[in-house]
Amino acid sequence: MLEKLDINQIMSLIPHRNPFIFVDEVTIVEDGKKGIGIKNVTINENYFAGHFPGNPVMPGVIIIETMAQVGAVILLKRDDFKGKTAYFAGINKFRFKKKVTPGDRLEMHVEITKLRGPIGIGEGYALVDDEIVAEGEFMFAIDK
Repeated sequence: MLEKLDINQIMSLIPHRNPFIFVDEVTIVEDGKKGIGIKNVTINENYFAGHFPGNPVMPGVIIIETMAQVGAVILLKRDDFKGKTAYFAGINKFRFKKKVTPGDRLEMHVEITKLRGPIGIGEGYALVDDEIVAEGEFMFAIDK
């Protein structure tokens, strides 16, 4: 089942707003389990003003946060989590393989691999031009 969510639908699920909403679109591949998020990286991002001016590189923490936002959207589309908030609870085994720069289209593949009550674990990787630029595992806590 494919369901494509635009930025307005994403913002109806997660509380993030500018400048902290990073994902532009999410396609749910498998309900509550898998999704693909897109982030169009532009020079207009506020972090580029101070992150290597003259040689802008997307900060790794922003890549991780963007992947976590995709994971949150996947989880919060579930009926049992509707209206709740997903909090970032941990990072594990993250690796960065290539830099991400303005003009790149970041494609994040995220899968929820474990879910016990309000705690979830997601794994994912990010691609630019079909090459892995980052990969790792993160943890969520869903509010009650």
